[in-house]
Amino acid sequence: METLGLLAGGVAHDLNNILSGIVTYPELLAMDLHRDDPLKKSLDIIQSSGNRAAEIVQDLLTLSRRGVITRETLNLNELVLDFLFTLEYKKILSFHPNIIVEKQITATTPFLKGSSIHLQKTLMNLISNAAEAQPDGGVIHIRTQNRHLDKPIKGYDHVQAGNYVVLSVQDKGIGIDPEDLKRIFEPFFTKKVMGRSGTGLGMAVVWGTVQDHEGYIDIISSAAKGTIFNLYFPITHDETLTKIEPLSIDAYKGNGEKILVIDDVDEQRQIAGITLEKLGYKTIGVKSGEEAIQYLKENDADLLLLDMIMAPGIDGFETYRQILNFKPNQKAIIASGYSQTRQAEKTLRLGAGHYLKKPYTIEKIGMAVKNELLKTKY
Repeated sequence: METLGLLAGGVAHDLNNILSGIVTYPELLAMDLHRDDPLKKSLDIIQSSGNRAAEIVQDLLTLSRRGVITRETLNLNELVLDFLFTLEYKKILSFHPNIIVEKQITATTPFLKGSSIHLQKTLMNLISNAAEAQPDGGVIHIRTQNRHLDKPIKGYDHVQAGNYVVLSVQDKGIGIDPEDLKRIFEPFFTKKVMGRSGTGLGMAVVWGTVQDHEGYIDIISSAAKGTIFNLYFPITHDETLTKIEPLSIDAYKGNGEKILVIDDVDEQRQIAGITLEKLGYKTIGVKSGEEAIQYLKENDADLLLLDMIMAPGIDGFETYRQILNFKPNQKAIIASGYSQTRQAEKTLRLGAGHYLKKPYTIEKIGMAVKNELLKTKY
């Protein structure tokens, strides 16, 4: 599992670089079209396809244990209820019209630190799995509750003592064979209909997400009673929820500031350069950390857009470390096709202000750049 995860992470890095053009260029082209231009629909389809591919790549990153980039305070109750209004949930029901979903949302302290995207993907996979287990129809129960464990419990995982918010998904289906239970979280281990159930990574993604959230999984299954997946997540008492509101492009337009784009892939420098210039910035592109250092010894830049993995030569961390030796107040943000690594975390500790994962939308790169430029460096 660990070896395959490392391989998946490396492949995901390359795929995200490739997908950047498919996700970003349609949005750039659409900016120059009238709102009612028929080409906008085609561009939306291209971008939507790119986003779906990026979601599969995100599954690979979750599998590689590099999937969680930011941890926000989340309300598990709200997350579950919100998912029941999504297109993904409606799609599951369309495949299984005889399935009824009942919910019991009773967690009184439903807060945890994590990624809403990953957790909703986990819930989607568990519901899909429960529906597949009841081919003739049936009921799926979704529950949230709090549990205090004063001592560890021995389940599928050994759940340590502590306070948890628990997400449970239960079916009355055929159960999981004990031999299959040992392998259920292996990538591509599936007995489902692949055309409906996706990539074969679904349950592996569940496992990876729970691990990334420092949680535990317990499974109770029998042929007579069906299966219950209990996911234990450590609770947080920080109840400050992150609210994201859509923004006007004017909120993240630039004023001619100069951005140095540092990336070893030509296409990535072009995408970033065109996007930022559309937003009102000036850009310079270099293909290595060494070139960036030489440029900055003779010139200034208001901000660095820094790739983390560059070959050959020094990586993003070493590039930024050396730049800070002679420009100690240099602002920077990271942009990478890989999810957050130790090198990226070290770079953030040096002073880089944001981690931007490729492929990115115009709004995401625009806000990351704008927010960093507004900060005061001491």
